[in-house]
This record gives sequence, structure tokens and C-alpha cells, in this order.
Amino acid sequence: MSDETTTAPPADEPGFPGLSPAPAPAQPAAPAQAGAAYRVLARKYRPAHFGDLIGQDAMVRTLTNAFAANRIPQAWMLTGVRGVGKTTTARILARALNYQTPDGSSGPTTDLTNFGVHCREIIEGRHIDVMEIDAASNNGVDNIRQINDGVRYAPVSARYKVYIVDEVHMMTGAAFNAFLKTLEEPPPHAKFIFATTEIRKVPVTVLSRCQRFDLRRVDAGLLVGHLGTICRAEGVDAEEEALAAVARAAEGSVRDSLSILDQAIAHAAGKITLEDVRSMLGLADRARVIDLFEAVMKGDIAAALNELRAQYDAGADPVVVLTDLAEFTHLVTRLKLVPEAARDNGLSQAERTRGADFAGRLSVRVLARAWQMLLRGMAEVKQADRPVMAAEMVLVRLAHAADLPTPDEAMRLLRDGAGLGGGNGNGNGGSAPRPPSGGGNTALAARPVLASANPDPVPAAVPRALAGPQIATLEDLVALASQHRDITLKLALERDVRPVRFEPGRIEFALASYGSRTLANDLSRRLKEWTNQTWIVAVVNAEGGATLREQAEAAKGQRESDAAAHPAVKAVLERFPGARIVDVRDPRAVAADATAANAPDDEYLPDAEPLFDDSEPDFDGIDF
Repeated sequence: MSDETTTAPPADEPGFPGLSPAPAPAQPAAPAQAGAAYRVLARKYRPAHFGDLIGQDAMVRTLTNAFAANRIPQAWMLTGVRGVGKTTTARILARALNYQTPDGSSGPTTDLTNFGVHCREIIEGRHIDVMEIDAASNNGVDNIRQINDGVRYAPVSARYKVYIVDEVHMMTGAAFNAFLKTLEEPPPHAKFIFATTEIRKVPVTVLSRCQRFDLRRVDAGLLVGHLGTICRAEGVDAEEEALAAVARAAEGSVRDSLSILDQAIAHAAGKITLEDVRSMLGLADRARVIDLFEAVMKGDIAAALNELRAQYDAGADPVVVLTDLAEFTHLVTRLKLVPEAARDNGLSQAERTRGADFAGRLSVRVLARAWQMLLRGMAEVKQADRPVMAAEMVLVRLAHAADLPTPDEAMRLLRDGAGLGGGNGNGNGGSAPRPPSGGGNTALAARPVLASANPDPVPAAVPRALAGPQIATLEDLVALASQHRDITLKLALERDVRPVRFEPGRIEFALASYGSRTLANDLSRRLKEWTNQTWIVAVVNAEGGATLREQAEAAKGQRESDAAAHPAVKAVLERFPGARIVDVRDPRAVAADATAANAPDDEYLPDAEPLFDDSEPDFDGIDF
């Protein structure tokens, strides 16, 4: 028999709660023996009972209550990202199902602090009644047929025969179908535990037969505490900031964090410092990433490029630098929208204080635009032959765009008379003046995102003579169409447009049911020709106001109603039955028209437009 079965296990063996520093050997071991005895941290500190699991409290509570109530299902489905403990949880479940004390008096339980008869073999994956199957290489119908045949036989020594199927999503569709009947009605002595990272690839017919648990990513703060406990058990001195960097790099995976920690211990050969972890993983200094973010947001391209080159020379990967920059952009956005996020234990002091400062000085639109540009830039850098050059160009674009206005801000500036760089007389056409050395795009320097050390001059306003025709209402637009003799567009504007929003540079309207669907495009094109400006013309799904024709008809009806209520008009209408009011004119307007036409002063209405229409047959035979 091996020493493992005849001697008591040391305190740091897997499955023993309470991590303690390993005792120093009395004498150096031979290199060959040391290499054979060494186990990586991910295996050495693999959880052996539910109390060792970290970050999965909801699952542990559910399983504990289920076992206590004897409501144990026939199958479980464990899903989550790599390294969060799916296979480990499956082994702990198998141990809980088959827990047995030497006297044979115990049953299934989640209280596994003490090892039972089958516990060690199950945890080490070598128990005859607990079969671990890799579905990546055993994914066919023949493999499932073997399971279906073997499940009928009782376990050899344990209480349950447990099948742990890892990466179950790799099974073929035919294999899943062959498994359904056994999975739905297994023998009482059989249990199934499935683990997968791609839960969406598992058929719903299989999911409906399993109790599903989603294992969460482990919180960075909790992971840092776990790594610190392991370092103390291993007798390794490590800075807390170094462990935080390891936890961030692991992205919530416990196994990845232990693998990185194993590598950091070998790399440091002593105390693990933050600089050791950075140089080992090619990470950028978080404080320097924040400095780079500030330079970019100020539009200081020279400082941004120098900082990127310095980090690259120090060993930082350009892709990692942009990734960290995107992460800090996301952090600033979160701090702006959710200030309570500053209490996150995983944040450094620099991230907490400077991030909150940036959150108060940057708008959400600027941060969202920077996030989108960084995401696209990371993809470009990954595909580039010279990543550092591609990263520099990403920063150049980002710095130039940092102080550009959003479309609505640009519209507002144009409306208020502030130009966007046109007519500056610098020979650059419509572009902005060249900024001072190292500056970014300063065409809108009067509206800097962050206070820059090199403020740039405010561009001159556009002269009123070059501003084009002033269009403030729909009536102005109709008059402009009439002025350019576009009768078709004029009639369409009067008849088919129900105004919703009308302002310089933007028109929104609802279209009448009989209106042309191309009216918005036609109007936008015409406005570009007539005003030398780009107008946003959109048809919106809204009720809108009345058309100009409807407004004119309503006004005409109101005038006729008011006129019919006049005593003199009433008398005339009563005197002449069948007479009706054809039109009502404003005497002042009529007088002005008459004066312009050199008509007599006492002419009230032109003869061609009588107040009453007496040409109807009803007037025949009436004696005046």
C-alpha cells in the first residue's frame, strides 16, 4: 500500500479545512524528489467540502437545504466560466451523496468537515463508483449506450453510482437524444452531475431534466482574501496590491488566479511585489494608465504618445494598455452614474479618488464615445503587424475626438453663431486652425473637456451675411420654396406636413396619409441647395400638428362664423334666403392692396371677389 493510505495526511493536503504555512523541511530534498512531490496550487488547495467554496453562497445554501429536507434530484447541471469550481463542486456533491462514516450510520449530508470512508478517493477522482467522463472525447451515441448499460448495475461499494460528465455541451445531438430516457428515469442508485461552460448549447430537453446552478465569477475582493490566505499557508510574503493585480487578471476565475499566483511566486523568488506581477503579465501601471487617460481627455497628444511609449518600453503590451484604458473609462462612467461604486474594495486609492474627480468633470456622452473608440481600437491593435504603432494611432484619434462636440452640441453652436472652423482664413478650407504643439483638436477649445495647459483661441463667429436665409417656421420654409418657384414642394409642404419639431438645422414632422414617402429626402436636398447647410429632416411616428392647409381652412371657417354672427350680415342673410358667405377679408389688408393697385380710396372689395355670391339660382325672382 502507498504511504498516502497508511499515514496521516499533512495539514495542507486537499480536503482539510484551515490553511496553515507548510513546515520547513529539516534538510533539503533531492531535486528529483522535489519535482515529483510538487503540486500546483490549483490542485493543492482544491476545495474538498462546501465550506471551502468561495463566492457560491447561493448554490451552497440551496444544496444544504435540499440535503437536509431529503429533496435530492437525480441530476444537476453546473454552468459557469472556466475555473469557478464546476468540476470541484461535482466531486463535492458526489462525496456528499456517498458520505459514510466507518460505522456506517450516516447518510447523505453536506457536513463534510470530517473525511468519511469514500471521501478521499472521490476527491482525488479515483473512486470506482464515481465516474468522471470527458464529453469532449466521449460524445457519441456509443459512449452514451455504455452509460445506459452500466447504469442498471448497483454500485460496488458506495451508496450511489455517480456520473460526472464534464463539458457536456460537446455531446452530439444524437447522443443527447439517446441519453434522455435514462436521464429522466434513472435507477434509484444512480445520480448525474453535468458541467459546462456553454449552457446555451445544451438542449432544453436535457436542461428540463436537471436542477441547474449557475456558478458566479468570484468577486475580486473575495479572491484577494483567498489568495492572501494561501500565501500565508505557503509562507510567501506578497503585497496586497500585487494580489489585487493577480485577481484582476484572473477575471473571477479561482483556478486562473492560483495559476498566476504560482507563476508569480516562481518569478519573484521572494516577496511578490506589484512590479513583479506587472512585468510578469505585461500589465501597465494603474496610476500610469490614469495619467494616460487624463492626457487623452485633455487632447494632449504629445504627452499621451510619450506615456504609451514609456509603458511599452517597460514591457506593457499595447493591447493590455488599451484594455486597461477602456476599463478605467468604464469605471469613470460607473462612478458618474453610480457614485456608490467607489466603495468597491477592489479599487485602488488612485482609482477611487481620481476616478471620482473625472466622473464629475466628464459627460456621459464623452465617456461613451471614448469607450466605443477604444473597443474598435483594441480589435485593430490585435490584428496589426506593429501593435504599438496601431495603439498610437488609436490614441491620436481619441485625443482629437475628446473635445469635439456631439451632433446636438454642434447644432447648438451653429445656431448660436459659433463656427466649426470655417472661414478662418488659414488656408485649410473648412478645417480648424492648427493647434499649438502637442495639442489635440481645438476647434471647440472654448468648450474643453478638461482644463488644458495650452488653451486655444475661440474661433470667430460666422458672419451674418454668410449665414444664408433665416428659416424659423414652416411658413418661412413654404415662402422659401415659393421664392425658388418649386411649386410641387410648396404644395406638399402646405398639404402633407404635420409639424412636430421645427428648429434651425432640424425638422421633424408627421406625414399625412396621402403624402409622398420621399418628401423628407427631397426637402433635405432642397434645403442643402438653398441654404448651403446640412439639414436633418425626419418623418417621425407622432401625431403632429395641423397642416398649413388645415390651419387656413380652420381660420377661414372661424372668420365666416364670426362674420355670420355679425348683426348686419345676419340681416342680409335673412333678407336673401339661400345666400351664403364666400369669403371674409380684413379691411386693412384689402385697403393696402387697393392702394398698391392705385384703386380709389373708397373701394372696399375688388369687383372680381364679391362678398356675397348672388349668382345662385335662389336669387332669381327676388325683388330688391
